[in-house]
Amino acid sequence: MDSGELYPTALIACFNCAKPQGIDLIDPLFHFDSTLDNTSAGYFTHIMMRGLNSISIHLYLRADPFMPTTETKSWDIFCRVIDNYGDIGVCWRLARQLANEHHQQVRLWVDDLNSLIRIWPDVQNTGQQQCAGVEIRHWAEPFPAKINVAQVIIEGFACDIPDPYLQEMAAQKCAGQPPVWINLEYLSAEKWVEDCHGMTSVHPATGLRKTFFFPGFTPKTGGLLRERDLLSNRDSIDKHLFLEQIEVQQKSGSLLVSLFAYENPATASLLSAWINSPTPIHCLVPNGKILTSINQVLGTELETGQHWQQGNLSIDAIPFLTQADYDLLLWTCDINFVRGEDSFIRAQWAGKPFVWHIYPQDEQAHMIKMDAFLSLFLAGKGAEFSDKLHRLWHNWNEFENTGESWEKMLEQLPEWQVATGDWCQDLVQQPDLACQLVALGAGYAPQKTTTEKP
Repeated sequence: MDSGELYPTALIACFNCAKPQGIDLIDPLFHFDSTLDNTSAGYFTHIMMRGLNSISIHLYLRADPFMPTTETKSWDIFCRVIDNYGDIGVCWRLARQLANEHHQQVRLWVDDLNSLIRIWPDVQNTGQQQCAGVEIRHWAEPFPAKINVAQVIIEGFACDIPDPYLQEMAAQKCAGQPPVWINLEYLSAEKWVEDCHGMTSVHPATGLRKTFFFPGFTPKTGGLLRERDLLSNRDSIDKHLFLEQIEVQQKSGSLLVSLFAYENPATASLLSAWINSPTPIHCLVPNGKILTSINQVLGTELETGQHWQQGNLSIDAIPFLTQADYDLLLWTCDINFVRGEDSFIRAQWAGKPFVWHIYPQDEQAHMIKMDAFLSLFLAGKGAEFSDKLHRLWHNWNEFENTGESWEKMLEQLPEWQVATGDWCQDLVQQPDLACQLVALGAGYAPQKTTTEKP
């Protein structure tokens, strides 16, 4: 190639065209056809105008296989902790990835530093600090006046930006340098997410435009958080070393299960099934809410570091894990029970069978979200497998007898393992959430400006 040309690390095959001979891809990018809407097509056309080095329908990008090279920008991420560790878990992972992989200048505002400290103990309980490449600020009242506004602002999960900061944003707009304002929404597999992703709304008082960014599981959404080396790290894990580090000795021939969930009355039926299971079950329970339910069932006070055994069930109560160590737990176990949003996403990257305890909402809205995910995950799967997994997840989330549905699902374990592995590989084909946010911050991503939210 000439020095002014781009080297091929990724390829888009437009309208079902074939890959040119002799081109080896480091990682697949996108494959789309004429069924894409005009907004998505416009986005890719925009990038193609920037990156095309000849008259062709193939796109060659720079070093990152998912997006063009971008300049370093300043970012502010605002996070209010509501869902235990889910909100801060997502925002902290995002902040670190933006800073360390995309070389962005990131400042994280969080109202509950103690929650962040639990998942990342290097953080200190102080108003301002630098950690893991990110500036961390305690979001307290009154909010500082005359703070420097970042070029890109993320409102985590519809938290309201402090009024003094909003006024500084408006001043930037009046000066002809409006910041990019993004509302990072909660994850959902519901179909409407594809339609709402990228919609914008104009703030009535300031005229600032805000983009609604929806994470998701399909190419028409904002994707999921996934660090660049996540899967390679997963595949190189030393499971025995990790178990030694958390002082666990796996029972010979046992199925290793992690149990991380909210309080759940269905725990009684699940533990009973495990005690009487023909397959030995070794359950690892990070310190948290579900331990209360376990102790109520066992009539004991199992604490961190303690072991309990009855029948074919062994339980180890392990410490609450940092984000990095929790990934190791998911990769080590054969089956993972997870909760909320952050651990739910990480379980999918683990590529292991998992059961999701979704955060409960009023009027059973959470069950609609769970079923929407199951519809995507089970698409193309056999009826027997789909029915058994659907029943297990529903029993667990509706606090019903979970023992029988667990036993039935365990009969499908080989198919379950293949299904989760295939699902993980399908998700990898899509650009990750941080890449898409960087593209939006740089002005490359689509915005659905024709439909306004009130």
